[in-house]
Amino acid sequence: MSLDSTDMTDVVVLGIPTALGGHLAGMERAPAGLRALGLLDALRGRPRLADARFVDAGDLVIAPGFREDPDRRAKNRALIAEFLPRERDLVADLLADEGPETRLLVVGGDCTAHAGALAGLRRIRPDDRFAIAWFDAHGDFNTPDTTPSGNVWGMPFAMLCGIGDHDLVRACSGPTVFAHDAALVGGQVLDEQESRMLASRGVAQFGSGMLGTAAGMAALAAWARTIAEAVDGLYIAIDMDVLDAEGGWAVQMPEPNGLPLEVAVAAVEALAAGGAPVIGFGATGVNLGNGDGAFARDAIAQLAEAALGGRYGPTRTSASA
Repeated sequence: MSLDSTDMTDVVVLGIPTALGGHLAGMERAPAGLRALGLLDALRGRPRLADARFVDAGDLVIAPGFREDPDRRAKNRALIAEFLPRERDLVADLLADEGPETRLLVVGGDCTAHAGALAGLRRIRPDDRFAIAWFDAHGDFNTPDTTPSGNVWGMPFAMLCGIGDHDLVRACSGPTVFAHDAALVGGQVLDEQESRMLASRGVAQFGSGMLGTAAGMAALAAWARTIAEAVDGLYIAIDMDVLDAEGGWAVQMPEPNGLPLEVAVAAVEALAAGGAPVIGFGATGVNLGNGDGAFARDAIAQLAEAALGGRYGPTRTSASA
């Protein structure tokens, strides 16, 4: 079975209001703020999502959503290790309640939200093999031993691949994805140690400059087609700071020389067209105090449409379908 834009399924929208993973507040207010700006209506207004039923599950309760912590290895690690299993269980329960073809749309909060989302998908589909496309200006592949800052929001990509301190990896049921089934998309600001680890672990990398070329986009599409032969589903994680800072996006850590929105959308469409069913999409890294919130809302809606608005879904596409 395959799904197309005329055969839509439900999408559960869940907010993860946390900025516990780092040294700056603001992201914990993004899920509620984006709803207030009309994110659900923006999603429903996208042509290829018009027939989907969006189920707003509200926000996971995380209190506090931000707390200053001077720890240089892993800020707020106990609080993060507490909420990630609750996110896992809530994601699994929501998807079980809504039915097997339901897809997940996570709104953050910092990028630890994706680690909990994958843990929930793993709980409800324990025998499946997942791939992940991690869009981020940064690598998020540090560990408490390699981090220069102690920011756990710089670790969740590694955590969900099973890399890092045991308490953090266990909190997100890692590994939920093998590193060789993972890609970093748009990465450009990497710490030396995490850059070495990304390369040595087999994570595919498609830099922002590379994706601005026809050859780079073709390479990403080829990765998507190849990985689809090995996995049962693809999760697309987007830290909105992957977008070029010149766009004035309301993000926590804007970076120059990032992806133009149209390139990011094209990259997501290439991934969704690769053949692995898109089982979830997440947008994180938004701080509505740092730019135009309406721009961020509309960009999330466009990226979600690219991920979820074509042939996609939890049912594995087969040649005989």
